[in-house]
Amino acid sequence: MSKTTAKKVFDVAQARKEFPILERTVNGHPLIYLDSGASAQKPQSVIDCIARYYREQHANIHRGVHHLSQQATQAYEDAREKIRQFINAEHAHEVLFTKGTTDGINLVAAAFGRKFLAAGDQIIISTMEHHSNIVPWQMICEQTGAMLKIIPINKRGELLMDEYESMLNDRTKLIAVAHVSNSLGTINPVEDIIKLAHQRDIPVLLDGAQAVPHKRVDVQALNVDFFAFSGHKLFGPTGVGILYGKQALLNDMPPYQGGGDMIERVTFEKTTYNTLPHKFEAGTPNIVGGIGLGAAVDFVSQYDEQEIVAHEQNILAYATKKLTDIDGVKIVGTAANKASVISFLLDGTHPFDVGTILDQLGIAVRTGHHCTQPLMDFYGIPGTARASFALYNNRADVDALVAGVRRAAAMLL
Repeated sequence: MSKTTAKKVFDVAQARKEFPILERTVNGHPLIYLDSGASAQKPQSVIDCIARYYREQHANIHRGVHHLSQQATQAYEDAREKIRQFINAEHAHEVLFTKGTTDGINLVAAAFGRKFLAAGDQIIISTMEHHSNIVPWQMICEQTGAMLKIIPINKRGELLMDEYESMLNDRTKLIAVAHVSNSLGTINPVEDIIKLAHQRDIPVLLDGAQAVPHKRVDVQALNVDFFAFSGHKLFGPTGVGILYGKQALLNDMPPYQGGGDMIERVTFEKTTYNTLPHKFEAGTPNIVGGIGLGAAVDFVSQYDEQEIVAHEQNILAYATKKLTDIDGVKIVGTAANKASVISFLLDGTHPFDVGTILDQLGIAVRTGHHCTQPLMDFYGIPGTARASFALYNNRADVDALVAGVRRAAAMLL
């Protein structure tokens, strides 16, 4: 169980020492890892936690009376409680373990959609959504006859909130938007989005995959109805994530999948379902993933979140200025309120070619459409190069990126 302790002063040089992968080289150069928006690296404490579980604790959970099963169950449920505290959910049973953000959104689309959507109803998403917050809603719309409505954005990558407000009506059944855009870094005005929706009793789901690594999220303060995020973007393992849902909504939704652990009693005539959270956690879960995510929460929670935010904003400002000083570089996504993500283009080149040259220098960036093809269509481009920063990045990483982009320009133009 997590305990209240004094926060450590954040120091990026010390934090970097927690990540063993940052000591390696790529193509003969020190690794410069600027792809945390896709998946963050893991601190030694998370690696050790995972190894320790497999070495000392592994057994199936919730069903065993023997010592190892009891020990593994306790560690898994302790992790759930750590995460409850981390996002300030009211109840631990409102914290559902999933495979990740995508799985959490699909759970809501299927379970909420089957219960509450009918022909002519509306679901509202935005232009900047990740495919995982588009396709599940398209699928449930095809099944129910509901319609998908899209909040437009401006060229800076900011939602047009007047347009959003005008879209709300009695047929609107759910709002599902990104808290932070993975492609643009835009931090959306989610407090206003939720407030306007709740004035009409419309529930809101936030895709929090890009939010929790960069800012502390308080689901009760936000008054959000559903909040989904992934462990691997929060310095934890892959294949595990969280869906937070308000108790009343989760109780009112049918199960997403059937199987072990989500049942109370099964007969061939009828099955009765388990209570929360187990009702939505069918089958043997990713036990070590959940425990590892708890360790990642411990790692992040040791620091004052405002110090991490200040550090990342400093890196973002420094990188933005340095990149825009390069002739031919254009940043895509210039919202006034951004997380530490920079998507950019180099005139006359393809992002893939820029990324390939950077890789030869040991610099890892993401290239392509970033699973946001409708957003790329809005800008009329096939994709971008994206540098996404985390708490372990420093100004030297930015300087290496800038030098690499300058080299790419010299080679390609």
